[in-house]
Amino acid sequence: MQIHVNATHPEPRKIAQAIAALEKGDVIAYPTDSVYGLGCDISSRRGVEALYRMKNMRQDQLLAFVCPDLADIARYAIVGDAAYRVMRRLLPGPYTFILAATKEVPRVLRMKRKTVGVRVPSHPVTLALTRALGRPIVSTSASYEGEYLIDPGEIEDRFPEIALVMDADGVGLTPSTIIDLSDGDPVVVRAGAGPVDFV
Repeated sequence: MQIHVNATHPEPRKIAQAIAALEKGDVIAYPTDSVYGLGCDISSRRGVEALYRMKNMRQDQLLAFVCPDLADIARYAIVGDAAYRVMRRLLPGPYTFILAATKEVPRVLRMKRKTVGVRVPSHPVTLALTRALGRPIVSTSASYEGEYLIDPGEIEDRFPEIALVMDADGVGLTPSTIIDLSDGDPVVVRAGAGPVDFV
């Protein structure tokens, strides 16, 4: 099912509809400031397993946590002073940061990894979702065979398990920039939508 959401002022009723799906353990597609994301509630093992299955990902591949702000990140990742300064400058924005994980990260997402990817996108719909849910959204890009999908109808066709596709403006074709902060100094893992001239 698709719903059109106002990209500047997301309608509370439509945000609530998406939250209901997340709280049931469903996967939704939603807009970010880089590309469309596929996401589920961090507390839903069923949703996490569905994400891995839908994207045909290995269990050791990293899924990102989409958080509403920096304060929320500190619960799930170890944020040192240097990392905090970098993130404070760039967030919200089209960046994914790799940080050391805390024990608050659900076991299904930690596996053998000791790091997590965290995001705070600047898209109003994403921020409204994470604030209303009150927990991170576990997320991966809406891509198929290496191609990022921007058409809500195509996302629905490619991923029939998705419960809801949130159609909104402001989504691009370039994925987030990934920066590894787990060892202190920033290392650009993937150059994407966010500039990296600060590194």
